[in-house]
Amino acid sequence: MADGRTAAGPRSSRPGGSLDGPLDGGAPPGAPGDIADPSLADSGSARIEWAERAMPVLHLLQERFAAERPFAGLTIAACLNVTAETAILVRTLRAGGASVALAASNPLSTQDDVAAALALRHGIAVFARAGVDRPTYYSHIARALDTAPDLVVDDGCDLVNTLHTQRPDLLPGVRGGCESTATGVIRLRRMAAEGALKFPVVAVNDTATRRLVDSTFGTGQSVLDGILRATNTLLAGKTVVVAGFGPSGRGVAERARGLGAEVIVTEIDPVRALDAVLCGYRVLPMAEAAAAGHVFITVTGSTDVIGAEHLAVMRDGAILANAGHFDVEIDVRALADMAVAVRHDLRPHVDSFDLPDGRRLLLLAEGRVVNLVAAEGHPAQAMDLSFGVQALALAWLAGHAAKLAPDVHEVPASIDAEAARLELAAIGIHIDVLTPAQSAYLESWRIGS
Repeated sequence: MADGRTAAGPRSSRPGGSLDGPLDGGAPPGAPGDIADPSLADSGSARIEWAERAMPVLHLLQERFAAERPFAGLTIAACLNVTAETAILVRTLRAGGASVALAASNPLSTQDDVAAALALRHGIAVFARAGVDRPTYYSHIARALDTAPDLVVDDGCDLVNTLHTQRPDLLPGVRGGCESTATGVIRLRRMAAEGALKFPVVAVNDTATRRLVDSTFGTGQSVLDGILRATNTLLAGKTVVVAGFGPSGRGVAERARGLGAEVIVTEIDPVRALDAVLCGYRVLPMAEAAAAGHVFITVTGSTDVIGAEHLAVMRDGAILANAGHFDVEIDVRALADMAVAVRHDLRPHVDSFDLPDGRRLLLLAEGRVVNLVAAEGHPAQAMDLSFGVQALALAWLAGHAAKLAPDVHEVPASIDAEAARLELAAIGIHIDVLTPAQSAYLESWRIGS
């Protein structure tokens, strides 16, 4: 994340931190890791400290894990967005006794100063540099896997996919893993259906708390934050087209409407489409919405949601932003083929595609996830609850994986409830508790009206 996302610095392949513990200076020769600039560690530490103020759930779990040591002797390989909030999760896992290797799940979301702080101040093997190309991205995942992990944490399924296709020799040693995104869960379920998945994976993305706080509120706010930072456009009075009305799309639509936009929703799911209609949104096929929108936001997890046929009818100056995990929802290749000229970085993270008929279409963040590229991702408080579920699920998995089949498993409801209770307690909210009589009534079918 450049521009307000990370402190810029020269990129190199100098080694990062070591697994031996916090360091006061540069990493020793030969220490594992690949970070951009060790001199950014102080800046990264300040960023991490700021995020930690809004993450009381992980703070409580750090104290608990330090006492219980659920990961003692275990190695965890993680492929996540390398941000200050992720740093708090990684430190929580370290507090529980784990050795952690961290690779970036999105090169454009990497905060180089945070990567440096984790490597040099907290002894984490970090393989992440902002803006690396695709081969380097996968080489970082491979190096994280070189640690022969006992547990894995993924954000999009690229690490698990690489493990199964490129490093099957490591599969017998992997107890299980967690997946953080809807896109990743879809890929994992396909692997499981084909009998390809070789260890149990917990679908952290599918919890009620994650969908509510992370998807609806976190995505809703951070996506619009990214669009506004990149374009400084006024949304009031404009037509915003939101592709997909799942938990994230709902959050984006609600916040766009709250800023005065008219919102059109496109959907393939009839139940979600009906939900959008009953919430007061116009629902149209993308073929019809394409000519009406000023701003387009894809939130589907699918490919070619906006294709050449839609780009051909969009108005001059239309803004294209993707909030899905991978950069496949907007057909960027088709857009490039249509253009007679492309002006990169017209503003930070804004590329202008000039078309033969004189129209200009503005693509944000190269079609990658806009809230992590053009802004700073979800607010720390939203990530606190999400990562709290992640940490608790990993601790549960460390002790229960041997009893689970190689499949995609739901997070136990007790873990979801515990994370929510911790968050409520942290913000000073108290709720009712069932009386013994109420519990007995709810548990019995014999008591009538």
